[in-house]
Amino acid sequence: MKIYLILIMIFPLYLFSQINESDTLTVKADLSLTGLYQGGNVETLIFRAKSGVSFKPLKKWVFKTQNSYVYQAFGRTKADEDILSLNFLYFNPDKKFYPLVLGFFSTNFRREIEYRYITGGGVTYQIFEKKKNWLKVALSSEYENTRFNNTDFNRNQYDGFDEINTFRGTIWLNGRHELFKKKLIFKYEFYYQPSLEESDNYRWQADLAVEIPVWKFLNFKINYLHTFESIVVQGQKQEDQFLTFGFTVKSY
Repeated sequence: MKIYLILIMIFPLYLFSQINESDTLTVKADLSLTGLYQGGNVETLIFRAKSGVSFKPLKKWVFKTQNSYVYQAFGRTKADEDILSLNFLYFNPDKKFYPLVLGFFSTNFRREIEYRYITGGGVTYQIFEKKKNWLKVALSSEYENTRFNNTDFNRNQYDGFDEINTFRGTIWLNGRHELFKKKLIFKYEFYYQPSLEESDNYRWQADLAVEIPVWKFLNFKINYLHTFESIVVQGQKQEDQFLTFGFTVKSY
């Protein structure tokens, strides 16, 4: 069996782009493509496309959109096809504390989520921030509406409902660090998102990446994504993990 790297240029979608909204540049953008293909007796395809764009609509405001597309197939049978769009509006992001407004939209084929939207707001605290090295933590509160294509869940109290609505609180941790004289870049973003109404309704996600600069606007990338949802359709596992390899193209 041979393993090949998937390097396919498609439309710019991204999850957790490490664009720093506190940067002084007016416009920033990046695109990350990672994947894995295995052929032979067992054919496996995993592909992730990630993009991020930030710009300043007004002097003290920054809008950032982060989007992703994930596709996975085994033996030419689709196992995953997910879209996630994260959108933030920040006010005075050059300050130590600054407020944010957010709006998210997502779908998930494996988890039979027809759609999920989240709206809310919060505040970010910059633990430390330099031009290309930073560590931030944020707290936010959101309203969530999720519609499923199934009504049988691992938590019996949700059986019979195709929609689950709740208010959530979220803690975010976001960092970027240049190591070994800028020869290695370590990026990470983690969030924990419990329901404020139901103690058994929560989720978390960890997105870790190591990048090696190849050129000023191009990095080789290794990406690991781990997700957990406490409420899933009956018979599904609560955790998913992806390990992919590829490149990041950026404008800065």
